[in-house]
Amino acid sequence: MISESGVKPDYWEQAVETLIAQDRVMRKLIPLHQEVCLNAKQGAFVVLARALIVQRMSALKSQQVWTQFKKLCGNSMNPAGVLSLDVKQLNAAGVTKLKAECLLDLADSFANKKVQPTRWSKMADEEIIAELTTIRGIGIWTAQMFLIFNLHRPDVLPYEDPRLVQAISTQYFSGEPVSRYEIKELAENWAPWRTVATWYLWCSLNAHSTNSKL
Repeated sequence: MISESGVKPDYWEQAVETLIAQDRVMRKLIPLHQEVCLNAKQGAFVVLARALIVQRMSALKSQQVWTQFKKLCGNSMNPAGVLSLDVKQLNAAGVTKLKAECLLDLADSFANKKVQPTRWSKMADEEIIAELTTIRGIGIWTAQMFLIFNLHRPDVLPYEDPRLVQAISTQYFSGEPVSRYEIKELAENWAPWRTVATWYLWCSLNAHSTNSKL
């Protein structure tokens, strides 16, 4: 999710202004992290394929497997190209049997229009999450990350994300454990800019990086 080149969504400045006015912690955190970028939008299929491959892998291992997968696909990193492969070929490229099956299900979902990216701009967040989670291997957290980093939706709250939970505990509850209910209740104050508040809380976990890019 780290990118050397990225974009600032159109809504970002309005969100920052509102959060600073409404929340004492945001008033403190936001000035510490002035440079913010989300990844430039990429093709949905490729982004989701990478998300499936890198799940539960170290950064080094995930990059190695992703590189091998790209080499295997060549110029055909698209649903039809992936469907032309089988589990054995994907496994030889370092993709586990389970992840290979998930990739083939992803490719089938796109090829047979079980998911329809052209409609997403007109769909609510929850509708997109429901559509994405029909794909094997894609859960709510992965779908939420896709909404934030690829679709640039402004009001996503990944309330079970460990880093967000940690940051909220530190910034709002003096390090005490925090429940899902407490997170949702606190985040009501950030709506409709919960994506932006989440980003600055993530930034707060790295006090030495004031120019982080996502």
